[in-house]
Amino acid sequence: MDRIVAWHFTDPACPWAYSSRPAIARVRWRFGDQLDWRLVMIGLSETTERYERAGYTPARMATGHRKFEQRFGMPFGSGVKSRLAPSSRACRAVIAAREESMELGYAAQRAIQLMQFTTPGLLDDDEHLRAALEDVDGLDAAAVVARIDDPAIVALYEEDKARTRSAEGRPTHVQNRHSEADGPVRYTAPSVIFETSDGRWLEVGGFQPFESYDNALANLEPTLERRPAPERAADAVLAYPMGLTTAEVASIMRPSDLEDADRHAAERELIAAVDAGELVMQPMGTDALWRPAAAVASGEQPDAVSAAA
Repeated sequence: MDRIVAWHFTDPACPWAYSSRPAIARVRWRFGDQLDWRLVMIGLSETTERYERAGYTPARMATGHRKFEQRFGMPFGSGVKSRLAPSSRACRAVIAAREESMELGYAAQRAIQLMQFTTPGLLDDDEHLRAALEDVDGLDAAAVVARIDDPAIVALYEEDKARTRSAEGRPTHVQNRHSEADGPVRYTAPSVIFETSDGRWLEVGGFQPFESYDNALANLEPTLERRPAPERAADAVLAYPMGLTTAEVASIMRPSDLEDADRHAAERELIAAVDAGELVMQPMGTDALWRPAAAVASGEQPDAVSAAA
């Protein structure tokens, strides 16, 4: 069976996209390489003028981030950024990494998201972007940042923006999970369109729980294999050399779709695995990134599954 293509619309400035990572991590764990993920950058903002006119400030952004952290569990920083920043340059940095490979594009997206939501770093500051991307094994951070204004990268960015702004009349639009903030009807993060090789597709628009993705895939291709939750929290992390946050691990560890994620139980197991020398904990805002100790020691480059997590 051909892999199902998953068109994943996202932007490193969007807290909804960032907070969807636990659900997306569980989708990736359950279906593995049966899905061919394709990253599409939304391009939320070229400047900050629209946000400033609406009265949006760094303090207001920080207050909103606290609500996301409390509700969804992904780590956030405790500070207030020095100013607002548009996402255009960060999106183009991700695309430059994506041109190396889709895996490195996903890894770059993750690194920039962690910078955006757990540090004072700014999305339009090339030095901040370079520093964030230096944490991605196998990626030349300086070369990626140097390509942000490359006409070829800008053209790909415009193609992504056009694809994003083609949601009119589609299910995301019908469900009112779209946005028209910058004109055309566009997909909001983290919309996903699942597409088969014979042209069938199903759309999961905007922020959704894991069950929405699972239900779409069950209806689109019932023959997909579904991997059960791992027996140990450490096993989830060992499968992803790039590392997982506690909320992502807890989501993967859900014993059934009828039971909520238990972040406290996952954290206890992860701490024990660190004590046993199996994992390494890297503090990250209000939480941590958990990585295999062997991967950290070797500087291992993530594979396709781990980079896309």
